[in-house]
Amino acid sequence: MIKNIYLQLFLFLSLMHTAPLFAQAWAPTKNVEIIVSSVPGGSNDKTGREIEKALMELKAVPTSTSVVGKPGGGGGIALAYLNLHPGDGHYLAVAISTISSNHIIGASKVNYTDITPIAKLVNDYVVFAVKADSPLKTGKDLMAQLKAKPSSASMGFASAFGNSRHIAAGLLVKALDSNPRDLKTVVFKGSAEAISALLGGHLDMVIIGAGNAVAHVQSGRMRVLAVTSPRRLAGALSFVPTWRELGVDVVSGSWRGIMGPKDMPAAQVAYWENALRQVSQNAGWKADMERNYWSEDFAIGAQLKKDLEKDYADTKKVLTDIGLAK
Repeated sequence: MIKNIYLQLFLFLSLMHTAPLFAQAWAPTKNVEIIVSSVPGGSNDKTGREIEKALMELKAVPTSTSVVGKPGGGGGIALAYLNLHPGDGHYLAVAISTISSNHIIGASKVNYTDITPIAKLVNDYVVFAVKADSPLKTGKDLMAQLKAKPSSASMGFASAFGNSRHIAAGLLVKALDSNPRDLKTVVFKGSAEAISALLGGHLDMVIIGAGNAVAHVQSGRMRVLAVTSPRRLAGALSFVPTWRELGVDVVSGSWRGIMGPKDMPAAQVAYWENALRQVSQNAGWKADMERNYWSEDFAIGAQLKKDLEKDYADTKKVLTDIGLAK
């Protein structure tokens, strides 16, 4: 009798100990959709395809994957589609820092708290670039002009007011003790359009992702004045100074990562955290980051939550200074 009681107790405790392991045993059983909010060739689409390629190379997913474009609405259409599949880890979305800015200025009702943050992977810093024959020869020249009169230089960027490009400009002007609300900004549907306007002589400068500037710099048609990264970039842009080097404390980028739909179970989140950690350590992914001039910025769990909270608060402060938020 006593032996039976001890046996039953042992079995109960064993089941209690192993139950969490069974609960975590989740893996995709059908095609995984990686949802992107840009058209093919756009930054979001490029990120999604690089992640998909790394997942396939690593054989980190036992099923097929596909990149699904849902452009429009400042990323809102993609996030709305994502949330049509609550609690389903077969649907992921490439998310960028504009999820905060769009929510703050009212362009989207979906905040990062309305979906399931999984991992942040990279940061995409921006450059301030001018046409090769511009009278603005250096970042110091631009600083002097913006300090004297922020509206004296037209700035083009994609693809919405209040995004990371607009924020970078606002931070620079504020650091120069001028009014960010006086900026003369022009928004384009894509960086390619902004660059075409610059090279056609219709803009004084563009604020674009570093990777988008390389080919034009190498062809001699564009000059990069400064980059918003904390340290110099490598490769073809290694000669470009940071704003910090030039005397203003301006560091501003656009993080990119993966989020899932609302109500994802912990087991699904853990699965994708592990898979994306493998991606972040993959040699092919690191080569893709270098080619795109992305900087590693991996975070999951509590650190990711802390980063997102800080990003939202910092973004709201800058957008208030620019005049796009209250």
